[in-house]
Amino acid sequence: MQITEQSLLNPPRVGDIVEGIIIGKGQSTVYVDLGNKGAGIIYGREFQAARNELRGLKIGDKVFAKIIDLETDKGYIDLSLTEAGKEMGQEQLRQKKEEGQTIKVKIVGANKGGLLAEADGIRGFLPVSQLSSEHYPRVEGADKIKILSHLQQMVGQELEVKIINMDPKKEVLVFSERATEAEKIKEILKQYKTGDVIEGEVTGIVDFGAFIKFCADSEEIEGLIHISELDWQLIENPAEIVEVGQKVKAKIMEITDDGRVSLSLKALKKDPWQDIKDKYKKGDVVEGLITKFNPFGAFVEIEPKIQGLAHISEFGTKSAMEEELKIGQRYKFKISQVEPKEHKMTLTLQRE
Repeated sequence: MQITEQSLLNPPRVGDIVEGIIIGKGQSTVYVDLGNKGAGIIYGREFQAARNELRGLKIGDKVFAKIIDLETDKGYIDLSLTEAGKEMGQEQLRQKKEEGQTIKVKIVGANKGGLLAEADGIRGFLPVSQLSSEHYPRVEGADKIKILSHLQQMVGQELEVKIINMDPKKEVLVFSERATEAEKIKEILKQYKTGDVIEGEVTGIVDFGAFIKFCADSEEIEGLIHISELDWQLIENPAEIVEVGQKVKAKIMEITDDGRVSLSLKALKKDPWQDIKDKYKKGDVVEGLITKFNPFGAFVEIEPKIQGLAHISEFGTKSAMEEELKIGQRYKFKISQVEPKEHKMTLTLQRE
């Protein structure tokens, strides 16, 4: 290595990204002139890692490389082309994240949680929750196999996304397709407020609710009706209440900062608990239908859309409760507590 005043003032260090010119190529070796820093070499494992890229380069071409060793056995600076490309790519992505730029990524794989995507040669993850409404998998019952099949069909596609999380040290890179449309959607949604009623069409049903598409300024916006907002009654499957293609009216319950719209069908229906305050009182004996068991007890339908809870504590264990009560059968219960405003009724089984 030729020692110069400049090289003494600014000596090369392991980890530096340097620019050089290819001055020679061997069967599995490339020599690089690094100017006043000396001469570098790409060989061995680093040559194999960058084989395809090096194949397209010729003597006289400029390259960027990362210093991985200051001196090999033959006196050259050991270089890595792939490490430099990765680091420079990460820096470019970091700048794009800070500036909020939209970038294109290629989908290279899928798993049950989302999509593996590549940008500037660096792989990241696009979670299902960050997919746009167009690409979100509307799989009834949240069948994981069907969700994965839907996601696998997107492998090979290019999507426009934004970077929402990045930590090169932890090799974390998370993309969002939703974020690219958030600003546009938020602007459109300025004409709406909480409490407004919209007319829309059911576009998808999932285990946690239903998606509703409605028009605003000739643009289609999609909101979600959570399963708890579909009706006043206890719902196991949203398909019991709505179906794809059905036209519905819904009330806007919330518009979030990222452009998500929460809707409710229940809010436009009469609350059946309003009429029971004078109909049922503590101490009354009523007959009810067992509809469901859970770790807290048994749900009992007293009348359509009015359900009470027989608490697990009076049975001791869940298995004991399931031995004494059977789903689909009717039993007599005593009302131990009723709170119409809280939509709550506590029941005690009447044993003979």
